[in-house]
Amino acid sequence: MHEILRALSVPSFVLDLGCATGSFPPDATNARVVCLDLAAPPGRRGTHHFVQGDGAALPFRSGQFAAAFANHSLEHVEQLDTVLREVCRVLRPDGALYVAVPDVRTSTDRVYRWLARGGGHVNAFTSARALAAQIERETGLPHVATRVLCSSLSFLNRKNAPQPRRALLIGGGHQGALFLYTWLSRRLDRFLGTRSSVYGWALYFGNVPGPVGTDTWLNVCIGCGAGHSSLSLRQQNNVPSRMGDAAVSMSGLPDHQSLRR
Repeated sequence: MHEILRALSVPSFVLDLGCATGSFPPDATNARVVCLDLAAPPGRRGTHHFVQGDGAALPFRSGQFAAAFANHSLEHVEQLDTVLREVCRVLRPDGALYVAVPDVRTSTDRVYRWLARGGGHVNAFTSARALAAQIERETGLPHVATRVLCSSLSFLNRKNAPQPRRALLIGGGHQGALFLYTWLSRRLDRFLGTRSSVYGWALYFGNVPGPVGTDTWLNVCIGCGAGHSSLSLRQQNNVPSRMGDAAVSMSGLPDHQSLRR
């Protein structure tokens, strides 16, 4: 999503849809961020503005936003086509849209729904291509790129939230267990061609500035769920340069901000 956020200027508005307190930190963009959700969050972060409302009837004028983000929210909405049309309405003609959703077929999403007793998911996405076609049809925005997303099972991390008793069956949320799972899953995928480390997709639409890399980011923090390229981690001196992708994927850095999987 940062490909879009970095290019936005101060006068622009950004819509963060169904995000509670926000999908990204305030310093990720110079634009003014408006967070919208059905329920008011217990706390607010940074300088984001929060609006309580329904994605199927957005309380904003047409063409108000330069970009919109649906970061793991579309799987929760009951009127998906209506929400997509509303997003199109409030976007500028030259706007950009970022969507991230889980693949219901992955082991990560199955674990999430098992622990959360469904997790509030009402849409089961099984194909990035089919979802991209649906979004294009309802918004009129061209599909630009798709990136495969990997998981660190950070939603299981007991340092982020108390875990139900059933989580003891899969490590109890200890960071050591999460690190081991991620280390093993990356290697299984590399050598056996499996998808044990994958949980979903990020899709880009509309006027996305610059090229969007479509390589899979294997490096996902077990603390916060933020994904990073190996190059960016090395440039920030967060990992030894001799370590490979699968080896550095669970850095667990405390300064990562994204609270997704």
